[in-house]
Amino acid sequence: MLVVVCKWFYVYLPMEFYIETERLIMRELLPSDVDGIFELDGNTEVHKYLGNNPITTKTQAEKIIAFIREQYLERGIGRFATIEKSSGDFIGWSGFKLNTGDNETLGSKRDFYDIGYRFIPKYWGKGYATESSLAVLNYGFQKLKLDVVFGAAEVDNIASNKILQKIGLQHMEQFPYKGNMINWYKLKKEDHAKTMS
Repeated sequence: MLVVVCKWFYVYLPMEFYIETERLIMRELLPSDVDGIFELDGNTEVHKYLGNNPITTKTQAEKIIAFIREQYLERGIGRFATIEKSSGDFIGWSGFKLNTGDNETLGSKRDFYDIGYRFIPKYWGKGYATESSLAVLNYGFQKLKLDVVFGAAEVDNIASNKILQKIGLQHMEQFPYKGNMINWYKLKKEDHAKTMS
């Protein structure tokens, strides 16, 4: 049970945000993860395909965490903090985001669940994005009962495009967004089930 402390009362969410794989633990993002988020989103390499606008203060990191925790409350899902079991280190995040409303569109795309991942560079190349994303997909289709999941990556972001394809998402189209070309991917629940059987 996820307990969120508000100013005057406790809010109990019916969903537990916890996934465990062979090498990783994924859990709710906590205010105590501020140093990890600052290391992640303050890194220029991480933001190369995210608009080249890394954060510069811990206050910004705190706001990112607050925004994701607000999504847990309002939308029932948000990105998961990802922890490396062997070290106990915060390595980044993986998980779903429900993009909804006028301010959360991707070109003409709106009202969709997207799968995403973002890791501190020293943890790249270890297969963590694939490992966490496969677990997140299982969680989404089995526990959240999603029918379809989407993914997006800039065309030039070779690593992310490979991961999205590797975990089973199918390339649907390509479109311009904020001066870049975006690859758009989709995975239906029934197609995911076939790959798992």
